Amino acid sequence: MLIVGAGLSGATIAREMAEKDYKVTIIEKRSHIGGNCYDYINKDGILMNKYGAHLFHTNSERVWDYIQKFSEWIPWKHKVQGCIDGKYFPIPVNIDTVNILCGTNIQSEGEMKQWLENNTLKCDNPMNSKDIGLARVGHQLYEKIFKGYTFKQWDKFPEELDASVLERIPVRTNWDPYYFSDKYQALPAKGYTAMISAMIDHPNITINLNTEYIKDMNSKYNSVFYTGPIDAYFSEAGYEKLEYRSIRFEEETLDVDTFQKMGAVNYPSLEEPFTRIIEYKHFLNQNIPGKTIIVKEYSTAEGEPYYPVPTEQNQTLYKKYQELVLLEKNVHFVGRLANYKYYNMDAAILAALESVDNYI
Repeated sequence: MLIVGAGLSGATIAREMAEKDYKVTIIEKRSHIGGNCYDYINKDGILMNKYGAHLFHTNSERVWDYIQKFSEWIPWKHKVQGCIDGKYFPIPVNIDTVNILCGTNIQSEGEMKQWLENNTLKCDNPMNSKDIGLARVGHQLYEKIFKGYTFKQWDKFPEELDASVLERIPVRTNWDPYYFSDKYQALPAKGYTAMISAMIDHPNITINLNTEYIKDMNSKYNSVFYTGPIDAYFSEAGYEKLEYRSIRFEEETLDVDTFQKMGAVNYPSLEEPFTRIIEYKHFLNQNIPGKTIIVKEYSTAEGEPYYPVPTEQNQTLYKKYQELVLLEKNVHFVGRLANYKYYNMDAAILAALESVDNYI
């Protein structure tokens, strides 16, 4: 059995198949395991992600129970701030966000609900993310927080994107400062690379790094699980390429204890070219005095594919690729890139587990 890709999806499938006595070979084009979850300890002893911060959260009992087998998990409730014109405010929107950005003095959940009632634009049939933004937070916050940030992230304004993009953003009617509301929120104590290393540590699993996938490999295996971009797999079909967004990272080492109050600060304004600044020392409360590293993230169309771009045009094109999937024998398409769908980590693991269920 061949698995293409050593990220979360590939590692989960490999482990499950190996425990069912299948001989599994993983190939990975990069020089490391872990996919975009890959993390490492830098020269100053700071554990940091190479491809952007990854915060694990889930409501799935199956996924939570599953990952306990491969790592100790440290409870971690993620906080995010936004910064506009030097003003810092909580994200997602809560009472403090409205008071800081809109000059209000809301003092209760009832007052917050009334403010939303007075300022939002009802939309029973949202057609795009602008409709969602105006229905969730109203014109003033939409313009301040969501419009510019969305353009920087996707190179498209919210009205050009599927409603699902801003549907993922919660709005709080209280003072809850935490980004996620899932039952389980945690970080692996030794990082994601160590966790995925434990997942593929099995005598039935062989891994080959720095190995590009070519279709001729299929004939050597009874089954193939492919986790790469679906349009790359079918490149010979002559269809247009699907759109993806990538990230360019700009690192800066500073001789200070910390640069910002928390791990992630978003910059929604178009005045700053980057989308956010990540300071990894905050995650797991890493105590390394006198030195820190910040990473500015710039969204780009070039580089490793991170995020499928949810437009009607891309969804129509993806359906053409799906038709080709039906013609493939013994090849299974799993994961964010193969399914052209934005998965959180827990959803990627669950989809991989369910793909094994269906295979068996």
